[in-house]
Amino acid sequence: MMRAKVQSDAPLDERRVIIRRHDGDVEMVELPWGLRPRDDDPRAANVVRSEGRSFPTHRCLIPASEFRHKSFCFSLANGDWFYFAGIWRPAAEDWPEAYAILTIEANADIAPFHDRQMAVLTRDQRMAWLDGTVAEEEILRPLPAGTFRVNRRAGASAQPLLAI
Repeated sequence: MMRAKVQSDAPLDERRVIIRRHDGDVEMVELPWGLRPRDDDPRAANVVRSEGRSFPTHRCLIPASEFRHKSFCFSLANGDWFYFAGIWRPAAEDWPEAYAILTIEANADIAPFHDRQMAVLTRDQRMAWLDGTVAEEEILRPLPAGTFRVNRRAGASAQPLLAI
């Protein structure tokens, strides 16, 4: 079975397939992960906080089967693929065409591990995001408790995590 994994610690310039609307069509393209930094920040933006913002154009979907945070893997409890809500930007000056994933408050399954998560969209939400038919605050929100399965990554320490 083919898997699409997204690691939060992956290199920013790693290329991945995204799905977007471009010139009226839905297309799949391979772009680097990480938007040009703003305000002279030296680091690329691989995630963008979504709350209080609108994204009327340049929306994209990043297909995935799981995502990781530290020693844990998160996937849909039903085993289905999903999409991260993202945005892409055209090439500008010395920065290539690229994308970033939007973040939201963590749902109940992920909250014990982190207070934020990438915005996950189910298959039935994908076109609503691409076409902008649902307001951001309606679609970019945590999925219900029990949506995610949480697994410890192979080779990860079985010792309890300590709060620092």
